[in-house]
Amino acid sequence: QVQLVESGGGLVQAGGSLRLSCAASGIAFSINVMRWYRQAPGKQRELVAAISSGGSTNYANSVKGRFTISRDNAKNTVDLQMNSLKAEDTAVYYCNAYFRVDYWGKGTLVTVSS
Repeated sequence: QVQLVESGGGLVQAGGSLRLSCAASGIAFSINVMRWYRQAPGKQRELVAAISSGGSTNYANSVKGRFTISRDNAKNTVDLQMNSLKAEDTAVYYCNAYFRVDYWGKGTLVTVSS
């Protein structure tokens, strides 16, 4: 019943931008912490950005100043605006929702060519 569906991934050149979106259903969206994670080949999954139910945000140091997380509680969506993309940003990006338990999307691939 719970679904997190990511969209917006694709191929982009270094220096370019992408906007990822995650549509949630089956959860009380507004009370969930929403997060974006990513996992590059051969690497551990890492937290990229998070936004609390109250709207406070946190970012990995590697993306600060380049990525922006936002949420729209009316639409049950969370977005990740990614600017000034680097080859190191290449990864599968996962949407995560947390309130007492974690839920995960299937991921969307972002490939940044150098």
